[in-house]
Amino acid sequence: MARPDAFLQLLGLVRRANQLVSGEEFVLKAIRAQSISVAVVASDTGASSLKKLRDKATFYHVDLITTFSKEQLSQATGMNRTAYGVKNPGFARKLIELVNVKGE
Repeated sequence: MARPDAFLQLLGLVRRANQLVSGEEFVLKAIRAQSISVAVVASDTGASSLKKLRDKATFYHVDLITTFSKEQLSQATGMNRTAYGVKNPGFARKLIELVNVKGE
């Protein structure tokens, strides 16, 4: 993971730009509707929630980032959530690039 600070700052910017879906159920719906380009899930999310999100993301070919803890993500976005979805493809590409995850 190259630049955690840059990733978290950009995630905060994505929220301010109103391009963020937050909360596990909303992220699952957004994945199903294919309205998000990348899902960001806290590394310390419960096993069953993580599995549900990972399976759904894999099925719908949505990239999944699980690098950061709930505390880091909550601090970056100002929201106490474990799952986020990024609607804007440009922001999503940059976030993926910042964690060195290769998109498909």
